[in-house]
Amino acid sequence: MSEKLLLVCALPDELVPGSLPANVRVVYTGMGKINAAMGTLKAIHESRPSLILNLGTAGGLKEGLTGLLPIGRVVQRDVVTSLAPRGQMPYCPRPQQYFSIQSSGHTCGTGDSFVTAHDPWFDHAAIDLVDMELYAIAAAAHEHNVPWMSFKYVSDRADDAAVDTWKRDKHLGQQLFLEALKKFL
Repeated sequence: MSEKLLLVCALPDELVPGSLPANVRVVYTGMGKINAAMGTLKAIHESRPSLILNLGTAGGLKEGLTGLLPIGRVVQRDVVTSLAPRGQMPYCPRPQQYFSIQSSGHTCGTGDSFVTAHDPWFDHAAIDLVDMELYAIAAAAHEHNVPWMSFKYVSDRADDAAVDTWKRDKHLGQQLFLEALKKFL
């Protein structure tokens, strides 16, 4: 492998420790943007990767989105202030959205809440999936000029059953991701 790969996941339940090839380092950050940012930044400083690969679960917002999906763009979904349009951090010189090195993919909206109901803004912002970590991972990668890629397993429908469905199915993306990783390596 010519790339020094850093794999970032929120939880061991999403990708069981020991299931990866020995030459792939995995960092579990914990849930949410702050944990993801801190864990990713620490791992970047420790391992100096040439590529960050994120695997995680996500709630699917659109009909027909299932399985393991590539992410091409990520935005914040929970920044709401009268100082800037929703999804944009006011007075922030950093990008308001980040793009993966993948040539195409879905749009993920990251926020610190577990989505259990439809929000019309998701349609307005063209968000396909929702998660709780990717924007922070992408921001940390951008800050250190490390390219990133992400694959999200649609674990739930971001509806009133989402919490129970996610708890039950969060591990189901692992085999799909390991198959994709083999092709990548």
